[in-house]
Amino acid sequence: MTGTTVHLAVYDTFADWEPGFATAQLTQHGHTVRTVGLTTAPVTTMGGMRVRPDLALGELDPGDSALLILTGASLWDTGDTLAPFARTARAFLDAGVPVAAICGATAGLAREGLLDDRTHTSAVSFYLAATGYGGGAHYAEADAVTDPGGASRGALVTAGPTEPVAFGREILGLLGVFEPKKLDAWYRLFHDSDASAYEVLEG
Repeated sequence: MTGTTVHLAVYDTFADWEPGFATAQLTQHGHTVRTVGLTTAPVTTMGGMRVRPDLALGELDPGDSALLILTGASLWDTGDTLAPFARTARAFLDAGVPVAAICGATAGLAREGLLDDRTHTSAVSFYLAATGYGGGAHYAEADAVTDPGGASRGALVTAGPTEPVAFGREILGLLGVFEPKKLDAWYRLFHDSDASAYEVLEG
């Protein structure tokens, strides 16, 4: 799949390192990445970078997007500031458009009830259990997982905070950026520093 727009949510304290493995490859393979904030006012990432969103959340239409990416942020665990992004994730999934969430964003989705009946992962199971959600039986002890959704709802990618490469792998596989053999090689290169993977990627 090429020539599609992926939306990356940005907000104060967002974990700027978490989406990079995915977004770098997406932009190199024909996709456009656009940032979306609560407003178009600049935000400051956890790493201290200033980002001016391309559009405000109220302007975002799932029909214009191939994927919504939600990263971790301190704000997910300190109030309801980011709850509008979780509600937007619901709108995306209901429209059949995929969502990818990592780190604290998984807790935001849990609070929204989006993980109650879908396979998912996060930092640790008790982190999500603390939200009071009802999806504990569907928690997977994995670096990252993709629940495929179905005809009436979009796929959902989730990952723990230490797994940005696995998060990227699931996103790149979901959007068809690499065929399975190259996707495996890409993961081995960036996750395991396996130099032999270069041959597969360049082949």
